[in-house]
Amino acid sequence: MITAELVKQLREKTGAGMMDCKKVLTETNGDEEKAIELLRERGIAKAAKKSDRIAAEGLVTTYVTADQKVGAVVEVNAETDFVAKNEEFRNFVADIAKQVAEKNPDTVEELLAQTSMVETDKTIQDVLTNKIATIGENMSIRRFERFESNGLVESYIHGDGKIGVLVEMENGNTELAKDVCMQIAAARPEYLDRDSVPADRVAHEMEILKAQAVNEGKPEAVAEKIVQGRINKFYGEICLVEQDFVKDPDQTLGKLVESKGAKIVRFARFEKGEGLQKREENFAEEVAKQING
Repeated sequence: MITAELVKQLREKTGAGMMDCKKVLTETNGDEEKAIELLRERGIAKAAKKSDRIAAEGLVTTYVTADQKVGAVVEVNAETDFVAKNEEFRNFVADIAKQVAEKNPDTVEELLAQTSMVETDKTIQDVLTNKIATIGENMSIRRFERFESNGLVESYIHGDGKIGVLVEMENGNTELAKDVCMQIAAARPEYLDRDSVPADRVAHEMEILKAQAVNEGKPEAVAEKIVQGRINKFYGEICLVEQDFVKDPDQTLGKLVESKGAKIVRFARFEKGEGLQKREENFAEEVAKQING
């Protein structure tokens, strides 16, 4: 009997699709080594050899429905920035963004198990595995965010896929939402407003600011007042609505949006490869490896 655990193990080792793994396990009566050989013979396990390579390049893209009620931002990683210019790869990432918006998966794992809207005889995992095999680089769907709104959803892509932004607004218009998106891309806010900042983050920052004031020779009572003034600057850097508007630094973005009778509900900002370890190429080592076989 071919169990789900057997299929899972083979899938993890080869990167092949679930149905392909089940099929070869059935053909080989559950013999994993023979199953791997079959997958390799059929070209399906080609991707598995690349699975340990670092994929920190790639592309961020967005998709928003025509009525601007649903939107998605996704990051799909590859090994080199060269692949990000590959039309097949770019089309695949665009398809993933639309899949997320239309099919509403909760997690990347759930997304991978969904039937592809483009290749309806395959799962997203199957399509991804095939892309790895044909394009020749390790790739992974790293993350996504999806907004559904009674108001308006807008998006913005910066740097040909380096940064992607998604914004949900109430009572806004496309022009204002685009300005908000561009602000987020440029100014890198971490939170929407003060209420969104975790209390421990604020407490930690206030400790640092107080220590700075004390080290400057300020008395304890004076240091407390200095901290209150400096914490406002801290909020002004990390909170979107308290940031100076990039197009008009004389007002905050929050005041601008408020003056238009609108409200920012939430936002997502993805920067390609942020937080991922990037592969460092060493030409001398690479040559030595080739010489030594």
